[in-house]
Amino acid sequence: MTQQNLINIAYLVASVLFILGIKGLTSPRTAVRGNTLGALGMLVAILATLLDQHIVSYEIILGGLALGAVIGAVAAIKVEMTGMPEMVAAFNGFGGGASALVAATAVLAPETMAGVPELQLYASSALSALIGAATLSGSLVALVKLREILKVQPRGTFYQLLSNGSAIGSLALAAYYIADPSAMWAFWGLTAGATVYGVLMTMAVGGADMPVVLALLNSCSGLAAAATGFVLGNNVLIIAGSLVGASGFILTQIMCVAMNRSLFDVLRGDLGDAAVSAGPGEDIYTGRVKSTTAEEAAMLFDDIRRVVIVPGYGMAVAQAQHTVRDLASALEARDVEVIYGIHPVAGRMPGHMNVLLAEADVPYDRLYEMDDVNPIFAETDVAIVLGANDVVNPAARDDKGSPIYGMPILEVDKARTVIVIKRSLSPGFAGIPNKLFVNDNSLMLFGDGKQAIRELTSAIKEG
Repeated sequence: MTQQNLINIAYLVASVLFILGIKGLTSPRTAVRGNTLGALGMLVAILATLLDQHIVSYEIILGGLALGAVIGAVAAIKVEMTGMPEMVAAFNGFGGGASALVAATAVLAPETMAGVPELQLYASSALSALIGAATLSGSLVALVKLREILKVQPRGTFYQLLSNGSAIGSLALAAYYIADPSAMWAFWGLTAGATVYGVLMTMAVGGADMPVVLALLNSCSGLAAAATGFVLGNNVLIIAGSLVGASGFILTQIMCVAMNRSLFDVLRGDLGDAAVSAGPGEDIYTGRVKSTTAEEAAMLFDDIRRVVIVPGYGMAVAQAQHTVRDLASALEARDVEVIYGIHPVAGRMPGHMNVLLAEADVPYDRLYEMDDVNPIFAETDVAIVLGANDVVNPAARDDKGSPIYGMPILEVDKARTVIVIKRSLSPGFAGIPNKLFVNDNSLMLFGDGKQAIRELTSAIKEG
C-alpha cells in the first residue's frame, strides 16, 4: 500500500470521527465523548497532513503545535464558564482568520499548490478570504460586545445601505478577481470589504441575539474551512468544514424559530414585522406587582412535590449556578422533585444555561428542553424564574398585538406559584412589559440573583 493510500485512509477515519463527534455533541450525556472523538479525529488529520505536506519544516510545525497547546490549556483552565461565549467567539474568529491567511498564501504563491486546478484555486481562495475575513472581524466585534466593552447598536437606512454595500462590493470584487487572477488589488479589496462587512453586520445585532450570531459565525468559520480545503485540495478539510458549516446553520435556524424571527431580522437588529411601539412606556405594573422576601417565599415550599427552575441571562451575570444547585439540594433533601426548564435562546450562546448548570454538577437528566417541560408546568407547585424575561412572557402566547407574539415561551405562568427573581422590573430585549410579573400567581423577589437564591436557601433550611 502506497503512502498516499494510507493518507487517504487516515483522512477517511478522521472524517468518520468528526461525524461521530458532532453526533455526540447533540446530547449532554454524550457531549464529552463527542468532544473526545472530534479531538481524536483532528489529531489523526494533523498526523496524516504532516506526512502529506512538505511546505515548512517539522520544527516550525511542532513549535506551532506546542504554542497552540499551551495557549489552549491556559484558556481552558483560566476562562470561567460565564466567559465561554467570548471564548467561542474568539475560536470562531481564529478559524476564519486562519482560512483567510491560507487563501492569501495560495494566491501569493500559487506554484506551491501543485495539482489544484487553476479555476478551483482562485475561486476557492476568493471565497475563503471573503468568508474568513468577515468571520474574523465579526467574531471580534461579538467578543467585545459580549464583554460589554462595546455597547452601541447602530440602526437606520443609511447604516443598512453601508452594510449591504460592503457585502455587495466584496462579492463584485471576488467575481472580478476570479475572472482576472492577476488583479491582486481586487483580492485585497474583497478581503478588506469582507472585513468591514463583518464589523457592520455584528455591530447591528442586539445583545440578546448573540446566541444566534455565535451559531452563524460558527457556521461561517466552517464554510471558510471547507473553501480552504478546495484551495489545498484537502478532502478532510472539505468534509470537516462542511459538517461545521451545516450544523452551525441548522442551529442558527433552530434558534431563529425559537424566537419566531427570521435571520434577516436578527441581523438588522430589530424584532421583525411584528415590531411596534408598544413597550417600555406602557405602565401595567403600578399597584399590581406583588413583592416578597426570602423568608415569606420559603413558606411556599412546605409540603410541595415539584419545583421547576427557569434560568436566564441573569443567572449567568450573577454567576449563581452553584447557588442554584445548593437550593436544589436543599429541596431534594425534603423529597421535592427539582427540574430545570431551558429555553433554546436563554443566555449568550447556544446551550449557555446547560453549560453553566453542568459546571455546578446539575445532573443532565434534570435539564428539560422547552417542549418537554411546558406540559409539566400545570403540575408544578413552584416555578422559580431566575433572570429570564421575554422567554417567559405570556404576551408571546396571548397578545396578538405584542412585538413578540408567536415566539415559543416557557409557560411558567401555568404553575401554581411563580417566584421571579430580578433586580428590577426592567424589560428584556423586546423592550416591553412582562405580563408574568403582574399575574395573580406571581411574586417578585427583587435583588441580586446569587444573593436572593442564597437567602431563599437559608430560609428553607431554617424552616
